[in-house]
Amino acid sequence: MTEDTISQIATPRGAGGIGIVRVSGSEALSVACRVFRSATGRDVREMAPYTACYGHVVRADGTVLDACILLYMRAPHSYTGEDTVELQCHGGNIVLRAVLLRTWEAGARPAEAGEFTKRAFLSGRLDLARAEGVMELIAAKSERAARAAQERIAGAFSHAIEAVRTRLLGSIARIEAGIDFPEDDVEDMERDALRTEIAAAHDAVTRLMRGAKTGRALREGIKTVIVGRPNVGKSSLLNALLGTERAIVTDVPGTTRDVIEEQMSVEGIPLRLLDTAGLRTSDDAVEQLGIARTEEHLLGAELILAVFDGAAARTAEDDALIARLKGCRAHMIVLCNKSDCAPVLTAEDFSALSARVLFVSARTGAGLDELRRAIADGAVQAEGDLDDGALPNKEREVEALGRAAALLDEAMRTLAADMGTDFVSIDLRAAYEALGEILGETVDTDLIDRIFSEFCLGK
Repeated sequence: MTEDTISQIATPRGAGGIGIVRVSGSEALSVACRVFRSATGRDVREMAPYTACYGHVVRADGTVLDACILLYMRAPHSYTGEDTVELQCHGGNIVLRAVLLRTWEAGARPAEAGEFTKRAFLSGRLDLARAEGVMELIAAKSERAARAAQERIAGAFSHAIEAVRTRLLGSIARIEAGIDFPEDDVEDMERDALRTEIAAAHDAVTRLMRGAKTGRALREGIKTVIVGRPNVGKSSLLNALLGTERAIVTDVPGTTRDVIEEQMSVEGIPLRLLDTAGLRTSDDAVEQLGIARTEEHLLGAELILAVFDGAAARTAEDDALIARLKGCRAHMIVLCNKSDCAPVLTAEDFSALSARVLFVSARTGAGLDELRRAIADGAVQAEGDLDDGALPNKEREVEALGRAAALLDEAMRTLAADMGTDFVSIDLRAAYEALGEILGETVDTDLIDRIFSEFCLGK
């Protein structure tokens, strides 16, 4: 437990029915006594923990600042693991700022970004992986992202890491038993078992590394590029999916000159939806720049919605686009737009593409529900199980997993070369420590400070 007591506003800026000032530390209750007066005259220090008390926040001269409900949580059974008080006042920048300043006058200091969660980590309430899940939950852009963050906070990722470390610890103990008791010939007897254990640990680490792409998709959204020649209805499709007139729609080809990006959720899956300039040959310099950007985004796309005019025969530009898309590795859905008109194109027109073909109308909304289901199915195919909370979401986690995998590879080679199990033990210990960095067991103070500095104030 740290010695000083901190306070900060824990609710978003702006007007609201309620705003919360959180106070945490050994003197939290003393600070509360100085700033709060119970409506019944009850002494705050006599409050039972995990109860609420109605009263007022008062200035140093005793005048009322705001009506308030006080909540008291006693260490170690609080979010931070310290004595914690929450002052629930009226929401509003002016009143909350005044209450916050009053807590500072009473002995608390301003909490830094992420300091409450940092204290939860330092007190052992959360490991580092779970702590980072807190910010992922706050920043979640979809229901599935929120669910994955909740699973991370509950320990899904941490438990997976701990399981590998437990396996490695068993292998290290097996080796040390052979070193300590060579007369028992433990090393020779257990060599095959040791090889099996290391291989299983390596498989588990590799499996976790494969989840990095999925973790990033949940955090940032799946990059979904809408592509097609001009005037096939790309912008209309964007507007229909968003349910708002985000992009300008006209009968003039080439209206969209630049990439329009929007965030949306389809069946709980976060998407970065990009409406691009129509692909065609153009002498317009501005349109050429837009087309060049479309090509760039296609290279990095994870999901492609290829839009064609289903009420018109294929054009040379359509054929060129089909040829271009054949080289794309992203999951793809072909959309024949304008299904409300007499159909001309059929699924056979797109047999060169390994893609599902849907018939939709951006104008009437026909087929859009089927499209949303297809996007959800495509996201799972492209990214894996998006409901899994055991996903590395940070570069430092992916890097640590990569180091652990490399060390386990080296351990297997050392074992195969019969170089001595004591050398194998060195690699296993290093892998164990690399995985410990993910949980915060073997990281330095500077890294911890940097991680929590990315949190929001009040959390």
